[in-house]
Amino acid sequence: MSKIIIIGAGIGGLTSAALLQQAGYQVTVLEAQSYPGGCASTYYHQGFRFESGATVVGGFQHNGPHALIENQLNMKFPVRRHDPAWVTHLPDRSVALTADNTDVLKKFPNTAKFWQQQQTIAALAWELSAQCLPFPPRSSTEMLQLIKVGLRNFPQDLRIIPFAFMSVYQWLKWHGLHKDQTFVRFLDAQLLISAQTTSRYVNALYGATALDLARQGVFHIETGIGGIAQALVEKIQSLGGDVQYRWRVNRIEVQQGRAIGVYARRGKHAQTDEFFPADFVIANTTPWDLHTFLAENSPKRLRQEVNKRRLGWGAFVLHLGVKSDAFPPDFPDHHQIITDMDSPLGETKSLFLSLSPTWDTSRAPAGQRAMTITTHTHVSQWWELLNRNPEAYAAKKADYTERILTTVEQLIPGFRDKLTLVLPGTPVTYHFYTARHLGMVGGFPQTSLFKARSPRTGIPNVRLVGDSIFPGQSTAGVTLGAIRVAEDVKRHLAITPIFANQSQVEKLSWQ
Repeated sequence: MSKIIIIGAGIGGLTSAALLQQAGYQVTVLEAQSYPGGCASTYYHQGFRFESGATVVGGFQHNGPHALIENQLNMKFPVRRHDPAWVTHLPDRSVALTADNTDVLKKFPNTAKFWQQQQTIAALAWELSAQCLPFPPRSSTEMLQLIKVGLRNFPQDLRIIPFAFMSVYQWLKWHGLHKDQTFVRFLDAQLLISAQTTSRYVNALYGATALDLARQGVFHIETGIGGIAQALVEKIQSLGGDVQYRWRVNRIEVQQGRAIGVYARRGKHAQTDEFFPADFVIANTTPWDLHTFLAENSPKRLRQEVNKRRLGWGAFVLHLGVKSDAFPPDFPDHHQIITDMDSPLGETKSLFLSLSPTWDTSRAPAGQRAMTITTHTHVSQWWELLNRNPEAYAAKKADYTERILTTVEQLIPGFRDKLTLVLPGTPVTYHFYTARHLGMVGGFPQTSLFKARSPRTGIPNVRLVGDSIFPGQSTAGVTLGAIRVAEDVKRHLAITPIFANQSQVEKLSWQ
């Protein structure tokens, strides 16, 4: 039986682990933290269960990524739908994003044709993705699968081709909407959280799908978003797989051009690494971290990538304990606040607020609710400041906290007086808890479908999974990527004999 090691218990790693364990391989997941989920985990602090990163979850609709996994693995995720998905507060109006799009059309009445086209494109994109669309293709087998999917959906799929070659902003020009500053700002705010960049740069086909989240549905997970990861862990274990915590991988061992296992260390006080032999390694991490794991064995193309690729976004986050009576009756659980119409989004100019639902009493002490507030931020500035002047780093952290609380106070008068706990975090904090390069979250901006990153790494039996590979962002996106990776690994192991020299593996396991 082939052994597969998966580095990291994020949603991508766990999903691929469950699919591969079900397929008959022996899978071991090594996770550095004491709980699963990575950037989509839930942690416990002073009676609160806070979301580590992601707070909005979609992909449970028919043929959605999570629904596909439920069917394939014969399992159910503990979810409840929330409508409206969220309310976006612009300087001159508030817009509720609902499944029927009623308020969006009411507040932007000249956009109906745009939304009709968006829904048509997105519906076809979801249909194609449900058919194991391997994009971008990186082998003859994947190209053949891509052609099969294309022929199976011909000629309907022809209608999406023009959108693969334009930006959302160019698409808006088709409809004469690019001069509507408020509508463009509204779309930019949605795209920043779902595609990591704004309308001038987001690929239109990807953007159409990213803008479909409210229509397809936003869901709460019982006990917090980490419930997705926990359900996957339980499924892996029921199938005979292994998920081990507090194991921090330090190196992928490569011999004769192939990985033969990983070195990892258990907990903070261990003095030596242990060796885990493997016939295949999947890294649920970023390209930079994979490059570090491979060290001198990092392929030339991967080295070039990490030297040239622009860094992704990070997040500044506030985890708050708030008294329940701070909020008006029927106050939605998710809100987006845009503070002005001119400044670049992020860096406290755009905020996303998520409240624990009133029905989930596991999330906060009696009479209180857990709240997460995030804003996009550039990661490098925090590290440079910390290294140069720790006092200035602390001051900037306090300044961002103050600016965010002041903004929320304008939406919820008296909000500050109801706070019982304030926990700020920067990309430095994310790095500590997730071990992701510089604390980046959310994957790469989706500007071109033809420059999207595949799972391939340059080493035949090593793959990436997670938000670094297409389609990237969100638990739904990383789940689609994980399905592709699992299929790719199964094909590889079916045609490739176990390569690792057994005597070498036995020798290394004792070092």
